[in-house]
Amino acid sequence: MQTELILPRPDDMHLHLRDGDMMRAVTPYSSRDFARAIIMPNLVPPVTTLEAATAYRDRILAAVPKGQDFRPMMTLYLTETTTPDEVAAAFASGIVKAVKLYPAGATTNSDSGVKDVRNVMHVLEKMSEIGMPLLVHGEVTSAEIDIFDREAVFIDRVLEPLRRALPDLRIVMEHVTTKDGVDYVRSADSGLAATLTTHHLVLNRNALLAGGIRPHYYCLPVLKRERHRLALRDAAVSGDARFFLGTDSAPHARSAKESPCGCAGMFTAINTMPILASVFEQEGQLDRLADFTSKHGAGFYGLEPTAARLRLVKRAEPLDWPAQIDAGGDEVTVFDPGFPVYWHVADQPGATEEQSHEDI
Repeated sequence: MQTELILPRPDDMHLHLRDGDMMRAVTPYSSRDFARAIIMPNLVPPVTTLEAATAYRDRILAAVPKGQDFRPMMTLYLTETTTPDEVAAAFASGIVKAVKLYPAGATTNSDSGVKDVRNVMHVLEKMSEIGMPLLVHGEVTSAEIDIFDREAVFIDRVLEPLRRALPDLRIVMEHVTTKDGVDYVRSADSGLAATLTTHHLVLNRNALLAGGIRPHYYCLPVLKRERHRLALRDAAVSGDARFFLGTDSAPHARSAKESPCGCAGMFTAINTMPILASVFEQEGQLDRLADFTSKHGAGFYGLEPTAARLRLVKRAEPLDWPAQIDAGGDEVTVFDPGFPVYWHVADQPGATEEQSHEDI
């Protein structure tokens, strides 16, 4: 039985850190385990310019504890007033790695998003020309479309026509949640990839709805049927370089989750790597964990895997994490996968028992 795993320090290719007190509370959990992260821009107001992205990056870096090496890779929020020159200048700076397309109203702070992709085609054409990736929240928001069908309909109505119009545009389908999405990515010869989240690999919609509504399992895209979860797991452990980790860790104050109109998102950054080690072990594919967390995403963004290493060890006692963490006087509930996790993250290869952070 394998009890130790050393891999390049992983990348989180889809991360929400929020801002202010919340950002300062959650950033150390990502910077502890991850070397780099693609940072989502859906603040209020959204991050739409290089100037705003640079200032946000600086605030994130100021929240990284001393001695931790963490590189936030920024994105711009695509609006119908974004210009080609703005995205080109941001990409040329090296600070901004991609542009994020939120359909208006699709998720948290997406009201400034795109109502019709045809209104931003001039921007997407420039991105295709310069090789700048487009990250899509792949859901339609039409009221007549069932929330569980939003991803499949987005592929048919938006993504496939867009890829036909701009075949050289590099696209990431963020947080794919369905077999439809997995199959679509696998059908592409090039230019299309997908991030998969920790929570969608371990939960189906029963976790949200069976036996009572559980607001801390509410996310967007919403959890799906078991057959979709199994398709996601198959993609994650397959070794296919088109699939890589994007946690979509999305903290909210507990009061905002447990409310008449609860916010969508789960805080998974704190325990993602131990949970993923458990998932890959369950699938008999521990040797492919590094590909999923540390190599495939880096390859898509033209980066080398990190030289630093992360060490995971399996112990007899399960990992113990707090039910909540403090965030500026409020609480953020920590993601619970629903099963005991025996993999622990050690600070470095060869770390002693005392040096590990098994009690997060």
